Amino acid sequence: MKNIKMTIEYDGGRYLGWQRLGDSDKTIQGKTENILTKMTGSEIEIVGSGRTDAGTHAKGQVANFKTSIDMDLPTMQEYLIRYLPQDIIVKELEEVPERFHARYHAVGKKYSYYVWNNVVPSAFERNYSFHYSEQLDLEKMNKACEKLIGRHDFIGFSALKKSKKSTVRTIDEISIQREDNLLHFTFIGEGFLYKMVRILMGTLLEIGSGITALEVIDTIFESGIRSEAGMTVPAQGLFLDEVYYN
Repeated sequence: MKNIKMTIEYDGGRYLGWQRLGDSDKTIQGKTENILTKMTGSEIEIVGSGRTDAGTHAKGQVANFKTSIDMDLPTMQEYLIRYLPQDIIVKELEEVPERFHARYHAVGKKYSYYVWNNVVPSAFERNYSFHYSEQLDLEKMNKACEKLIGRHDFIGFSALKKSKKSTVRTIDEISIQREDNLLHFTFIGEGFLYKMVRILMGTLLEIGSGITALEVIDTIFESGIRSEAGMTVPAQGLFLDEVYYN
């Protein structure tokens, strides 16, 4: 039995997210499992590094599956590229040790979020960024990023109602790059809670546009109250860039 690690790129715009759903075939996991099952002739279940929301994209999602099929990796990749939808691409296949688990063995993730910051929207960027027309104070936003970096309880920056598991996470880096009207935010950390990056982004934008004070971050860390944080920005600006493993 071989354990195969996949690196997958996808445009999430027309899908209901990563996770397989019983009442819909419009998921990344579902589409990929269907093609793998046809390729191998046996029922295949894949394990992803984590879920992405409906509309979220990925440049480096990681998953693994087990199979006994006698097929080399280049032939397997060629089959997947040929039969998967064009908005789901298996970029790389690698045979890994039997115990490798895409989710449990992940030690960090890198996300990007893109904001089109101009009064006039973009016809070309609309599917891959969030149009935000307010003027932004990047210096203030960078100060907010500094407050968010480190180990904190991020429950107030998530859409979790309650959690028996720890909601403490470490963020190693948040950076902002501007190229004309397009802002590129990078988030790197050990892991992220449900909708955490999108809520952090909404908070940063509200701080940058003067809707919210910089000190709100300290307040949310103390209170853990979601309603004190910013909006949940739309999913189309969010990309899972990379998953890190030891």
